[in-house]
Amino acid sequence: MISTTNLSLFFGGQELYSNISLSITKQDKIGLTGKNGAGKSTFLKLILGMYKPDEGSLSVAKGTKICYLPQEIISRSNEKIIDEVCNSNEDLTKISDRLDEINHQLATREDYESDSYLGLLDELADLNDKFNVQGGHGVREQAEVVLKGLGFSPEDLERPMGEFSGGWQMRVELAKLLVQNPDVLLLDEPTNHLDIESIEWLEDYLKKYSGAIILISHDRSFLDGITNRTIEINNRKFYDYNCNFSTYQVRREEEMVQQVQAYNNQQREIAQAERLINKFRAKSSKASFAQSLIKKLDKMNRIELDEVDSSAVAFRFPEPNPSGKLVAELEDVGKTYGEKEILSDVRFNIGKGEKIALIGKNGMGKSTFIKMLVGDTDYEGTIKLGHNVNIGYFAQDETAKLDPNMTVFETIDEVAVGEVRKNVRNILGSFLFSGDDTEKKVSVLSGGEKTRLALCKLLLEPYNFLILDEPTNHLDIVSKEVLQDALKEYSGTVLVVSHDRTFLDGLSDRIYYIKNKNISIYFDTVNDFLKQLKDDKFNTNARASSGKKNKSKAKEKVNHKEKRELENQLKKVERKIEKLEAEIADLQNKVAAGDYEGEEIFSNIEDLNEKLSANMQEWETVTEKLID
Repeated sequence: MISTTNLSLFFGGQELYSNISLSITKQDKIGLTGKNGAGKSTFLKLILGMYKPDEGSLSVAKGTKICYLPQEIISRSNEKIIDEVCNSNEDLTKISDRLDEINHQLATREDYESDSYLGLLDELADLNDKFNVQGGHGVREQAEVVLKGLGFSPEDLERPMGEFSGGWQMRVELAKLLVQNPDVLLLDEPTNHLDIESIEWLEDYLKKYSGAIILISHDRSFLDGITNRTIEINNRKFYDYNCNFSTYQVRREEEMVQQVQAYNNQQREIAQAERLINKFRAKSSKASFAQSLIKKLDKMNRIELDEVDSSAVAFRFPEPNPSGKLVAELEDVGKTYGEKEILSDVRFNIGKGEKIALIGKNGMGKSTFIKMLVGDTDYEGTIKLGHNVNIGYFAQDETAKLDPNMTVFETIDEVAVGEVRKNVRNILGSFLFSGDDTEKKVSVLSGGEKTRLALCKLLLEPYNFLILDEPTNHLDIVSKEVLQDALKEYSGTVLVVSHDRTFLDGLSDRIYYIKNKNISIYFDTVNDFLKQLKDDKFNTNARASSGKKNKSKAKEKVNHKEKRELENQLKKVERKIEKLEAEIADLQNKVAAGDYEGEEIFSNIEDLNEKLSANMQEWETVTEKLID
């Protein structure tokens, strides 16, 4: 559907791509990766025709429908969300408008035998066929499914676009693309404005998508879950592999090792040949031998090492002064905006050195809770910070707070004090701002560069409690890994909100989950917690329908005695599950309140979770026997 031949593109007098040839088919789900500024978004715009190649060509098959989601978009629509999505397919909208027009004419005209009247009937039939083939009658249903998956409630669908923030409007733009079912989806960082649960829904949706996808994302889990092909842009070249991102990284590293080995072997061979040539070329008896070596070197296919941009952020958080054992105590904490209650009766303690992932759907109060902790908004109840606690805060809109008229150096130099001022350039260098880069205005920086600059400010003081609200937005995969490693080594306490599952799963040792106006604590990795969340939803639905859906089949295949025994077994298992869940909740509440001594309580929670998992498995097995 899409192909490039010897394509080259220049930006600002520098070559961005060099001699690129590739083809993209309908079966391809491509992860387009590379560092910030490598040219990923530019390549999507080339496909759209927004830019033209300086050399070579790019062609798109005739009739190919392409839809594009940029990183940011400004919507001025004030239509209801459901109407905005349903009307996004221009072809269907034109057909629908023409059908309305024809039906109006047929209802008002009386020249039933005229050629023009009969022509309208023929056109009506043709348009109805097209409308059906393109799924016109199912658009609203599909729109509702997609919007719900992206986090909108049924009530939201009737609200106008203007009532929603830019992040939620981006979700609507994504929904508009998905319901159009284009041949090619171009998605530039589609997860930036989604919570983890919506990302998982979108991942499942795109796995089953029938068209081609070219996806820019710095979310490793998301890329691995969807893509079957990876193209990395690095130093003007495209490295193309038919596998997902993680597999590509392994294969690419193996190839680089082999390439270096082959290069070194060839260099030794060349050096040996040149020594023999220099030794024998002056001797008449060996001159022909020397000439043969010269010809051999001239014909040799010289191995060139790939230029790999290995620059990466490199930093560690300064060692903080220790805080007290309790970093924060919360008692009967709540928050309301007008008549809307966000949080209610929140009570727990945060202990020294904990690495906490704060998770919940967008709109549940994650950022609000963080603002309550740092004192940026009022609240009911009591939040008491522990002894010697010093908070370093990265807000979700931290990059927007940067002064666009200041340079990179001025931004850091303005807030650096004492001995730190002597190391400003070194600190900036560790965040890849060196040389002329330090004199760039903030206004010209990319999203990733602004995030790096904002994070850089956190190194200027040794905070012992870091509160980070979406610090990974716009960071490339390598920079995220460096930030994750720095936070792992950090001896202070961390509370972080992020929608990147890979980043959180390798970092946090407990989950704070916001739901139903409260915060529950789980001692799981993020991936285990999300799996449990899915299982809980499945089992809740399964329990509600148990014994009803397949009642007739159960009667046929399980005799009365066996059925009674299975039902008794099922009741016993359900009682065990309820008891275990209550015991786990009780211990978790004690941990949250700081009402425990020693670390034994954590191993008890782990043991109970293992027993709960075994009983859940037994419950599923018995249920399957009942309905088989």
